[in-house]
Amino acid sequence: MKQTLRSIRVLAGGVAIAIISSLAAPGFAAEKLNLRLGPFEQSIRVADLEKFAQTGEVPSALQLYSPFLTPEFRKVLTSRLQLDPNLGSQVVEEILKSASGKRLLKTLQQASPGLTIEQLQAGFWLAARQANGLDALSVLKAIPQETVTVDVTQAIGVASQVNFSYWKSQAISSQLERSLTQQTEFRATFDPAAPGLQTVDKQTLTLRDQARNRTLPVDIYSSQNPQSPLVVITPGFEANRSFLGYLARHLASHGLTVAAIEHPSLARQGNAVSFKLDQLVPATEFVDRPKDISFVLDQLTQINQESGPLAGKFNTQKVAVVGHSLGGYGALALAGAKLNLDELRNFCQTSNLLQRVPADWLQCAASALPDRQLSLRDKRVVQAIALNPAIGQIFGKSGLTQVATPTLILTSTEDTLAPTFSQQLQPFTQLPKPKYLLTAIGTTHLSVSDPANFSGAIGEGTLVKERRGEEVAPLRQLLQGVSLAFIKQQTSEAKTYETFLTSGYAQSMSTPGLPLRLNTELPANLSRWLKLAAIF
Repeated sequence: MKQTLRSIRVLAGGVAIAIISSLAAPGFAAEKLNLRLGPFEQSIRVADLEKFAQTGEVPSALQLYSPFLTPEFRKVLTSRLQLDPNLGSQVVEEILKSASGKRLLKTLQQASPGLTIEQLQAGFWLAARQANGLDALSVLKAIPQETVTVDVTQAIGVASQVNFSYWKSQAISSQLERSLTQQTEFRATFDPAAPGLQTVDKQTLTLRDQARNRTLPVDIYSSQNPQSPLVVITPGFEANRSFLGYLARHLASHGLTVAAIEHPSLARQGNAVSFKLDQLVPATEFVDRPKDISFVLDQLTQINQESGPLAGKFNTQKVAVVGHSLGGYGALALAGAKLNLDELRNFCQTSNLLQRVPADWLQCAASALPDRQLSLRDKRVVQAIALNPAIGQIFGKSGLTQVATPTLILTSTEDTLAPTFSQQLQPFTQLPKPKYLLTAIGTTHLSVSDPANFSGAIGEGTLVKERRGEEVAPLRQLLQGVSLAFIKQQTSEAKTYETFLTSGYAQSMSTPGLPLRLNTELPANLSRWLKLAAIF
């Protein structure tokens, strides 16, 4: 009986997601919608949905669907992307030209038997030209077909792809490639992406923080003649300390000492991972992860002063933190970014399904922290490298202005987990100088991962499609060279490596299928795109 009830709840939830996805996604317009679920089919009028959206009252014809017609669903129907009518068609054109836009149209076509790609495109384009903005109902009414059949089973698969923030990233992707390109030749006498001359030694420490009941394995990469500063690598959610193993080894081969941390895994500790989207991780993780790094620095300071093979190898007073995804959040928090929990809570309480990306759901877990504002600054951290960071909401609109170190941000335009627009571009504009934006056109959230060392459901592409391995090797090579050059700015060799922190160097590493860019600020012609998209 319990299993039967659970199955019904799962099915009901799937139907709700499907209906929301189908109606909120561009591509459905008619006076009637036929919802098909296996052998069952039910017809509803768009006008009835419109009445519900306007009044919040469920018409009698929709009583069957009342469990799904929640206040949140109403927000989905009425949330509006405000577009300048003169620019709206341009935004839509950029979306539809993108690879992801084309894939989405094909997926939507599978979920709506009888509609052509041209009809889907027309509905999106016509709705975007309306002066009152783009919303689900305006798109529904824009496609010239009286009745549309929606295959609910197929529509469920569309749900993960329907997100305004990701589409905004797609709309701006081609703009990024063009606008960030600089006409310049690049010449250098050596390649910082090439392996260094020093032999790298690797050993693992297991550090135990008794006060917080956290065990931290740490891989130490060092050479015979280590130079300052110390580099700390912190991975993303549920990733291990080998996630950026190739980068750790590369930096160590050039004389830097690297400590790659593995944060406690919720799954390996036997803790139940919540399936509530706003409780994916305990709120305390947003404090504990940065504190893990501070604790490791305390321990390495002590080891540095003791006799043994690691004595004298750790400059814990001058530290560069490299973090990926949730680790990127930690790197910036340690560099001085201040958490604004009031703004985060407001976003998490008022935003709807189409306004959130996976990174937002992760950050919303921090809403349960008791503080209003929170600083985790560690003054030993003098540089921060944040790769595909999940930072769209947690620092609010001004928390990143408090960063007290030079920063380097990597953004990947095909990242569906932490999309470019909300998680990197908007936050980048807050950061004080000196700062660098490394843009990889066409890469995904895990493209920087070590192909030999990373595994897991997400890494294997079972949850989202990732572009990894040999096809994105130029990005990993560029990251090696740029990271080394960036960290060397804290040494006497700063001038020697300055040339590798330029757009010319990044473009020299590009390939036709993988454009790479490096900039210190966003060009003025991108500002209108950011301002336009940020209105929603």
